[in-house]
Formats: sequence, C-alpha cells, structure tokens
Amino acid sequence: MHTIDLTYVGRGIHEELVAYVADQQDYYEQEGVHVALRDGCVWDGERVRRTATIGLGRAVLSRVTDGVPWTALCVNTDRPLFWLLARDAYASVEELRGRRIGIHAPRTAPGCFSRIVLRRHGLDPDHDVRSVVMTPGDYGRHLRRLAEGSLDAAFVGSTLAPEVTAEEHGLRLLAFVGDHFRIPTVGVAVDPAHIAPDDPAVLALVRADRRALRTIRDEPDLAVRYVNALIPSLSEAEARRHYERYVAPYFTADGRHDPSVAARAVSSVAEELGVSTVPDAADIYRTEPAEGSAE
Repeated sequence: MHTIDLTYVGRGIHEELVAYVADQQDYYEQEGVHVALRDGCVWDGERVRRTATIGLGRAVLSRVTDGVPWTALCVNTDRPLFWLLARDAYASVEELRGRRIGIHAPRTAPGCFSRIVLRRHGLDPDHDVRSVVMTPGDYGRHLRRLAEGSLDAAFVGSTLAPEVTAEEHGLRLLAFVGDHFRIPTVGVAVDPAHIAPDDPAVLALVRADRRALRTIRDEPDLAVRYVNALIPSLSEAEARRHYERYVAPYFTADGRHDPSVAARAVSSVAEELGVSTVPDAADIYRTEPAEGSAE
C-alpha cells in the first residue's frame, strides 16, 4: 500500500468534493494508496510543496510569480466555485461602483480570480470599488457584515449554496465567478522537486480521483448525497439543485483539461499579477491518463 499526503487549501465542495467521494467510495484503498488528507489552508507554500495538493489555483499563482514547478495531473473543474453576493439594493455588478466589496487578498487564487471578474465588468478593484480584504472560511462574517451594512457585496465560496443563502439573507446573487473566468482550478498537482509525477502513489491517487469524477457524473443521486453531506444545512432538494447547477455541468468526467482554456487563464492571471513572463500552460497542466490505469 502506497502512502501520500493530499492537501486542500480551501474549504467547501470546490476543493473537497472529489477527494471526499474517492475516500467514501473506497477508491483510494482499491487503487492501493493510503491518502492522508491534510488541511493546508494556512500553510506556507514551502510546506504545501511537500505534498500533493488539490489547490491548482494556488499552485498556478506560485508557478507564475515564483517559478515553483507545480505540475497538474488531474483537473476537477475549470469553473471556480465562488460567487458575488450583494445587498438587495444592487441589481448588477456594475452598480457596485464606489461600494464596499469583501474580497480575498489580491495575491491569493480566489482574490486574483475575483479581481479579474470585476475588471471584466468594467470595475477596477483598486480604484472603482472599495475592496475590503477578508479571510475566507465559512463566510459567516461576510454575511454578518452584509446584514449590518458595513459591506455592500462580498465574494463567497462553496461552503454554502449561493441561491439558498441569498434567499435566506435577503441578498442578490450578482455573479458566479465560473461564468466569467475559467481556469483549471482544483484537482491533483505535485511539485516534482519533492514528489515525482510518476510516483506510484501519485498515479494511484489520480486514478482514484478520476473514478470519483466519473461517479459524480454518472451517479447523480449518490453525488447529491455527498454534496449534502458537505453542506448539511441544505435540504435534499436544495443540494440537488446545487449539484445540477454547479457540479454536473462543469466537473470533468476524466480529469482532463481544455488546453485553450488553460492558456488563456494563465495569461490572464499573469496580467492581473503584473508578471511579464508567462509560463507555458502546457508545462503546468499534464492530464493524460496515468500509466498503469485500472480503467
């Protein structure tokens, strides 16, 4: 039995769903690997580099800014599961000009993606809105600040279902980040300086995750149960709607990526971060079937 540490760097179904399904369905054990799932949300980059990581977005940012040779071997989705919620007075993203928006830090993956989305709506996040940098989590603090009026809008993640949250809190859902910016953003990546991409534990991890992706696509009732387990505040009907809107259409069935989407995304990230030398996306994303696959 091989062993590997797998690190998530954010919470919610965006990062957790595929690994959760693979674990609950015993795919890791069946593929001959013991996976220790590690919480790396507050780890520094050097510590994350010693593990396989789910957080492709964070890996790509460190590849672009610091040249860390992260290699992505499996892609779960290229639609980042983040949303912009606003107080009910605002009916569009453009109406947020001059307003206070809760947003992740600029040089984090969700912060970078959110800033790109604002720009695509004609808003400079440094000048046209009042960006309030906030730490992600369960987004309860974001919702409280929206309720009290100290924020006009906030980007939130997949620890919640945005339509349900908007209805319960009297908010408007203004944007799904994945509708406006695509980037292969969660899956499996390793830093070859620490873990070889063809390490048997890595190959087994990728095989298991690809099996989980097929299960999510082919067994919707089972997938809905797992979505509901990760967001237990939802009813079964709400979990199904969330799965049908954000998971079924956008999660891959085989862990592969679209090279054209990846190339545009890496260029956009480099531009947002002010980096002039853009790495080749083909050197980052390598999602061909693993050798020795049990498929």
